[in-house]
This record gives sequence, structure tokens and C-alpha cells, in this order.
Amino acid sequence: MLLYDTTLWLLLAALLLDAVIGDPDWLWRRLPHPVVWIGKIITVFDRHFNKSDYSPETRKLGGVLTLCALVLGAVLLGTGLHALADLVPYGDGLIVIIAAVFLAQNSLYRHVAAVRDGLQQSGLEGGRQAVAMIVGRDPKQLDEAGVSRAAIESCAENYSDGVVAPLVWFALLGLPGLIAYKAVNTADSMIGHKNEIYQDFGWASARFDDLVNLPASRLAGLLIAFSAPLAGGSPGKSLACIIHDARKHRSPNAGWPEAAMAGALGLALAGPRIYPGYTVDDRYLNADGRKNATARDITRALRVLFGAFGLQALLVLGTALL
Repeated sequence: MLLYDTTLWLLLAALLLDAVIGDPDWLWRRLPHPVVWIGKIITVFDRHFNKSDYSPETRKLGGVLTLCALVLGAVLLGTGLHALADLVPYGDGLIVIIAAVFLAQNSLYRHVAAVRDGLQQSGLEGGRQAVAMIVGRDPKQLDEAGVSRAAIESCAENYSDGVVAPLVWFALLGLPGLIAYKAVNTADSMIGHKNEIYQDFGWASARFDDLVNLPASRLAGLLIAFSAPLAGGSPGKSLACIIHDARKHRSPNAGWPEAAMAGALGLALAGPRIYPGYTVDDRYLNADGRKNATARDITRALRVLFGAFGLQALLVLGTALL
């Protein structure tokens, strides 16, 4: 019988499964990834509750209802899957597979490494093509240093919300917590934008995503900081950068892992950025660090990421043993 006191052991198995296998391309070419289904549901709500002739108050209410429906549906689905696993043979294995699908260690590492490989093998244009897959900024405006910094910043931020946050919510609430988190995070990425179309409808999703990512972003920053020696950095300098610079980021969460990575690598990250149609004039994190990042620095960031993966697995193992 599946018991919740096995959750951490199942999480450890899911982390190992994702690290080894990741998201098999052959599978998701044939079947839609669960996040794609979540996105389709969000699109339906967007179409019905975010019409241009609605008042801002009506669109905001529609966004609140959308968020509530997504979270409730995700919790019910996760609870149902847990119940199913309790009934079928090898139900623990089913839980592990589902959890691994929603973790992004393997895919994050591969996507960031692809930017480095693109720069090294095909020059600036290869790096731009690869980085366009993981960041929203305009790749045509990026030089080699800009491409490298964008990849490193995405590595740090996506480690927090693509790996650590799912880990945290699965550890706390099992599949209901994990799937609900992914629904909220997907909604934020799709409609949580501060533009004319979504500033009202996406308000609730953006604010709630900030809330549910608070614990994971802090933990991610610490895991990155203590992995700094793998890139020739200092945990002390990384932690100091978190303390002094994390709050400079416009996001209450992204500043933690990005400041940690900036301190670990001795780079200046964030700062002014150009997106399609607008420019973000943010302050630098670790402003005294190097701005001319290279493909070699992406490799160093990947070493830090690999170390953070190992530390998080040890943390889950140690907590399970306790």
C-alpha cells in the first residue's frame, strides 16, 4: 500500500530517473507532454475570460477564476493518480514516472549546454539560435557575451522554478502539490505578463506564482552557492552576492539563484536587457564582476548546476533517512 511516508524515497527515485533519461524526444513526438495539455486548458480560459471588450475588473476576476480552476483541477488529478497508484501493482513506480516527467534536470542541462555548443561550433549565430529556445529576449540584439550571460541567467532561474520548486512541492504534498505547481507556473509563463493584454487577466497567476516559488528560490540559491567550488568560485562570495544583490532583481524570486550564480562565477548578470518590443533597464547583479562572459563560463555554470543536482539529491536522501 502506498503511504505518504514513502514520498521522499519516491522523489529521490524520480530525480535519478529524470537525470538518466530526461524527456525522451521519441515519446513526446508521439504524445503531448502534460504541460502542453495544461497550456491548452489555459488557452481556453484565456479565450473566454480575457476578451478585449471586457472591463479590467472583469478580466482580473476571470484570471482569478482561471487560477482557482487550474489549481483545483490539478489537485484533483494528482489525488486521483495517487489513489490509482494505491490500487495497481507497482504503484510506486507509476508515481516515480509521473514525478520524473515534471522535473527538468536533464532537459535544463541539455538546453543550456546547447547554447555553449552552438557558440563553439557555429559561432555567434549558432549561439543565438540555441539561446532563443530558453530565453524570451531578442537574440538578434545579443553579442557573444550577451548570449553567454542569457544562457547562464536562464540556467540559474530555471533551476529554481523547473527543478527545485517541483521537488519542494512534491516533497510537501505529493503529486497533487507537484501538478498544481506546474499548472501555476505554466499559467504564469503564458499569461503572467505585464502588458496590455495580460496585466489584468494574468495578475492572479503572476502573484500566486511568486508566492509558491518563494521557498524554492531561496533553496536554489543556497544549493548554487555551495556548489561554487566546482567552478573555481567561493560559497562565501556567492552567499554575499545573494545578501547584497538578490533584492535588486525585479522578480522576488529570480534574484536569489541568479545572484548566487553571479557570485559563484564572478560575473555581472541581469542588467539591461532587450526583449521584442521593449527594453528592461535593470541593475546588474554582482556589478563588479566580468560582463564579457564566454562559452567557457557557460561550462562553468553547468558544473555548478551539476553540483546543485548532487546536493539536492543528498538533501532528499538525508531528509528521508531522518
